Amino acid sequence: MERPVPKSVQIAYGAPALALALMGVTFYVYLPRFYSDVVGVPLAQLGWIILLSRVFDAIIDPALGMLSDRTRARWGRRKPWLAAAAIPTGIAFTFLLVPPVGLDAAGATLWLTLWTFLFFFFWGMVTVPYEAFGAEISADYDERTRLLGLRDGLLILGTLFSALFPAILENWAGGADGDTERHKLEILAISYSLLLVVLLVGCLLKVEERHWGEARRPKGALLGDITSALANRPFAILLLAYTIMAFGGELPATLLLYYVKYVLGSENASLFLALYFGIGFALLPFWIRLAGKIGKKETWMLAMAINTGAFSLVLFLGPGDTELYTVLICLSAVGYGATLAIPSSMQADVIDYEEWRSGTRREGQFVGFWLIARKLARALGAGVAFPILDRMGYVPNEAQSPTVIWTLTLLYAGVPCFCTFVAMLVAWRYPIDRALYSRIRDEIEGREGGGNSA
Repeated sequence: MERPVPKSVQIAYGAPALALALMGVTFYVYLPRFYSDVVGVPLAQLGWIILLSRVFDAIIDPALGMLSDRTRARWGRRKPWLAAAAIPTGIAFTFLLVPPVGLDAAGATLWLTLWTFLFFFFWGMVTVPYEAFGAEISADYDERTRLLGLRDGLLILGTLFSALFPAILENWAGGADGDTERHKLEILAISYSLLLVVLLVGCLLKVEERHWGEARRPKGALLGDITSALANRPFAILLLAYTIMAFGGELPATLLLYYVKYVLGSENASLFLALYFGIGFALLPFWIRLAGKIGKKETWMLAMAINTGAFSLVLFLGPGDTELYTVLICLSAVGYGATLAIPSSMQADVIDYEEWRSGTRREGQFVGFWLIARKLARALGAGVAFPILDRMGYVPNEAQSPTVIWTLTLLYAGVPCFCTFVAMLVAWRYPIDRALYSRIRDEIEGREGGGNSA
């Protein structure tokens, strides 16, 4: 019988997601325009740096996951990695957000390249074991949705705060010029880095890690593990659908500041972010309960349909349509929480399916592949969008041509909606429901020598 996870343990596990969201959103939403418009990195080079850093990140994530799965330490498989990487992640993040004043374009590009790669190396050492940790805390079909939903809810809350804090600092400073931007990011870098370390320490001290018997630990060649993982049909379907959806979803995050400023003619990007993530966070408990009633796949698809249906109308907006944009953002936000949290719970289910197939627990490896999808989606968002805008004639801090405006709108709203539609078609073939999962768990628990000492 699976023991319930105390709420205090769920909160301690989920809390670091708050800091990770603050750091991640700062990088993807605020850093590109800071480096292009204030520091002076050319837009095309900026896109390539982000793209190549994410390709690098994608290469190391599965390796980090498999190494984490094979770690044997008194603390467990995940905690040693979190303890080792917390402080270096904060240091790299701080240097990334606080470049020296007076760098020329070449120096700024070199600085951005160096610290982006270092930041994402240590970031992977945190995020891969952290997410793998969550997948093994509970094996209950509904409780893992609540647990991972809480984690992803705190991720949304962190994203909300990441929209509010810069706006508060700008109002306090009385403007948004280059010096103010630098000072603002310096405060955010130090604050977010310290918060990450504190919350990870709390997680390490409060949350017990499961210790699996040797029979359930991965063995053999890493290549064989990769082949087995990709042969897991439910995982392949889920991963493909999520990757397509994530690529579409990252384009609006990457281009939000550009769209709001140059298409709508507004400076209220932080307000729009706050509305979107605030509504997504507030409605997440509803989606978690709905998943318990109608199923995870069905809930995810319904949320994608609502999210995309409203956002597709953004294609028809133009200068001054701020009020209508606000309405559409609020409607689109209704499904946002579920598109984040429900796939996380489904991912944990396919990891159990893999144990049923192979007899081994490989959370780290599967999370590594999952993070490849997420990070490559983000990288392609920047790596595709910024060079295209540059080629269309984008000029920083100037009124944009009709060609740039049309291209920006299509990338911001048209491509994401198409991607989500395709993701829904793929996700429909996902086979694991409550009944199948119950049979899988019964067979796993009935095997002799399961070795779970949790």
